[in-house]
Amino acid sequence: MLIKVRIPTPLRKITNGLDEVTAEGRNVAELLNDLEVKFPGLKERICEPDGKLRRFVNLYLNDEDIRFKKNMETELKENDEVSIIPAIAGGF
Repeated sequence: MLIKVRIPTPLRKITNGLDEVTAEGRNVAELLNDLEVKFPGLKERICEPDGKLRRFVNLYLNDEDIRFKKNMETELKENDEVSIIPAIAGGF
């Protein structure tokens, strides 16, 4: 099953400028592995070497943070959408 993945601007150079791509996977971990096959270098910007999500990156499944679900083992189904959201810090 194909899952739509929204790509933030800083990562679009890896996806040849695409703001949305599709990938396959039964869960988030498999989805990220498929994205890495299609777009080499993408996973290392999202995940730590041990496979965990980097602290400054959020992944949302249908507008819900996967950290409040089953994290990388969060199951996916047809018509799901995953958004990659880099954390933004700021202040005065």
